Amino acid sequence: MSRTRSWWGWGCVEDAVGAAEREALIARVAATMPGAVAAAHEPPDVATLDLPPVRLVPPASLARLCSTEPADRAAHSRGKAFRDVVRNLSGDLRDVPDLVVRPVDEQDVVDVLDWCSRVEVAVVPYGGGSSVVGGVEPRLDRDYAGVVSLDLGRLDRVLEVDRTSRAARIEAGVLGPRLEDQLRPYGLTLRFFPQSFEFSSLGGWLATRAGGHFATLHTHIDDLAESLRVVAPAGIAQSRRLPGSGAGPSPDRLFLGSEGILGVITEAWLRLQDRPRWRRRASAHFADYPAAVEATRAVAQSGLYPADCRLLDPVEAFVSAGVATGGGVLMVGFESADHPVDAWLDRAVTLCREHGGTVSERPRAVGADDGTAPDRATAAWRSSFLRMPYQRDALAQHGMIVETFETACTWDRLPALHAAVSEAATAAMREICGGGVVTCRFTHVYPDGPAPYFGIYAPGRWGSQVRQWDELKAAVSDAVAASGGTITHHHAVGRDHRRWYDAQRPDLFAAALAAAKQQLDPAGVLNPGVLLPARPGRV
Repeated sequence: MSRTRSWWGWGCVEDAVGAAEREALIARVAATMPGAVAAAHEPPDVATLDLPPVRLVPPASLARLCSTEPADRAAHSRGKAFRDVVRNLSGDLRDVPDLVVRPVDEQDVVDVLDWCSRVEVAVVPYGGGSSVVGGVEPRLDRDYAGVVSLDLGRLDRVLEVDRTSRAARIEAGVLGPRLEDQLRPYGLTLRFFPQSFEFSSLGGWLATRAGGHFATLHTHIDDLAESLRVVAPAGIAQSRRLPGSGAGPSPDRLFLGSEGILGVITEAWLRLQDRPRWRRRASAHFADYPAAVEATRAVAQSGLYPADCRLLDPVEAFVSAGVATGGGVLMVGFESADHPVDAWLDRAVTLCREHGGTVSERPRAVGADDGTAPDRATAAWRSSFLRMPYQRDALAQHGMIVETFETACTWDRLPALHAAVSEAATAAMREICGGGVVTCRFTHVYPDGPAPYFGIYAPGRWGSQVRQWDELKAAVSDAVAASGGTITHHHAVGRDHRRWYDAQRPDLFAAALAAAKQQLDPAGVLNPGVLLPARPGRV
């Protein structure tokens, strides 16, 4: 069945929050924050939007690839962050691309970059459009003759499979579900499932160093990239396929996380895995949050490498999973294509119990694809996890401020960071919004530290929600930076994190990155303002 992507919010129109879900959602929020929910605001019709006039006429050779349709321009003007959704709801679309260009092969990408470099047209690479950091928004630092949104969605094929080495050559525009559908006949999987999986692309994952759903070991797409092919205005870079190499700095590392400022990733060889056959899961409940954190650290440092190791604090457990607990819930799961995983889960459960955790349900043994439900807490949280972006949009329509921010830090710094960020968020919500709720969960854990992922729920004022969120975001980001955390673990830098990214990276590295951009993109047309000022080095 064909589904329609929402131009203003998350996902597909058919999957948006319905009447019954909306009523239950509002009731839960009202019980926690009385008076926070206002009347709903409906999104404007695209036909009524006052979009800026188109400034560009493409060359005849590229015209077949180009669209100036208002719906295309509007949908490609923003990502899917809270501030994007709220501005769309209010009809505030000041920065939009002049053209949406959809190449059908790599030569088209070369031709588009050649044209744009000659006439000084900015190019914003676009995969699935799921950025939550302003990464695809043409919010430019300086004037250009126009802006092209380069949508790679037609480059969506698995081109070659090396079953022996368990790798595949894949075009960068493919979205998550289509990628897995093409790998399934080979019994293989990329095993990379970010929350945005359905609406994000391989190229986007690589360009932003995205993080997948699995919590340990191969957490970032970096771990799965075997080689990259990149089209830059200055030429094409193709790295060699190798399982590992000590031959100087890695060429792939230059482009991984470059967020479209150095070149356009068109293909990549990715490391694959056999599809899992065995899975087991359990949830441990804690009366004390520090004990829950220590249990999580023990599992992370045990060498067991669970597929799932997700700690929900008491507020997150209640809001997202409907579980009342004094100290939090740790969800642990294992899977394998080679062997049963009972012993690994049993050891993780033992570690949880040694730290005061209670496992009330018998750990579940389930087949990889048989649809058997996990334990109740995991099942409830997973359902909520998939609905979160849609529910955020619904609450935004009702004037709420609902957004997330994430970081990573070493275990020794976690107590101070968690306290500082929670206090900063609470104080800022009290001052800016009159109150609110902050939640925290660990999305990924490493032997040396976790990746805390915070959520904010606060009453907003229609027409002021963007300003309110920007002030909240600045307060919590300052606290993250001051506490030694990273400004982003897997959401990328984009335009929204630039200030804190600039302070986090070494100055000498910034100069080297600017020099690389000057060499690869002499005209400075690729995603201006992301990671670096527009046209660094030019007067």
